[in-house]
Amino acid sequence: MKIALVQVASPPEESPDARRRRVGRLVAEARGADLVVLPELWAAGYFAFDSYEEHAEPLEGPTVAAAREWAADLGAHVHLGSVVERDAAGRLFNTAVLVAPDGTLAHTYRKIHVFGYRSREAELLTPGEDVAVADTAFGPLAATTCYDLRFPELWRALVDRGAHAVVVPAAWPAARLAHWRLFTSCRAVEQQVLLVACNAVGDQGGVGLAGHSRVVDPWGEVLVEAGVDEGVTTCVVDPGVVHRVRAEFPVLADRRFGRVTA
Repeated sequence: MKIALVQVASPPEESPDARRRRVGRLVAEARGADLVVLPELWAAGYFAFDSYEEHAEPLEGPTVAAAREWAADLGAHVHLGSVVERDAAGRLFNTAVLVAPDGTLAHTYRKIHVFGYRSREAELLTPGEDVAVADTAFGPLAATTCYDLRFPELWRALVDRGAHAVVVPAAWPAARLAHWRLFTSCRAVEQQVLLVACNAVGDQGGVGLAGHSRVVDPWGEVLVEAGVDEGVTTCVVDPGVVHRVRAEFPVLADRRFGRVTA
């Protein structure tokens, strides 16, 4: 299984339409990959809070449509990161989307833990409520988004639903790069999953983004880590590593639940 991590910058002077065209050219460089992954809210720009309403789109909107074309052209699964989704009731969500090679939506996830620290995401967006796992050619796959890395109970819920791999699109600031590395490694080992994390780069609203997209296996081995520039980083992994690690070192099977007393 070849994975391509596509780090994207979202400069404020660039329109979402222009960015989709530019990112399409980056994605084309990932030809040969089985799974292509992009960052969180790259089309609108995560920190472009004043533009969320303007650039929100339904799941039939232009960003998903572009990802469908990319997936069909590459013959690959494309995890487009996430978009500002507007539902039929007018609510806005931070929604991650996986597109299959035939253009169908293989998985969607509305970010549950919207971020409030020096961010307006929690003010503007509605938290998601549902977690789900999709059956793919690589095995059972799920997604969380950025801030969700700090909530292990969400990750355990995904594992309890059968997840072997978890994709994490993010717009994680450079100021907390150490936390990014810590949590991506910790969640992979703790939940015994293959973790595929793609982060944004560049400067948005005065916030420098960390990049350093990475793939971490269930032993905690970092299979690849990108730098801070826009571009494509690839690695080849064996999806069977999750089954082997869980069989050899059965942490999940050894769980016990103590009684809670007053």
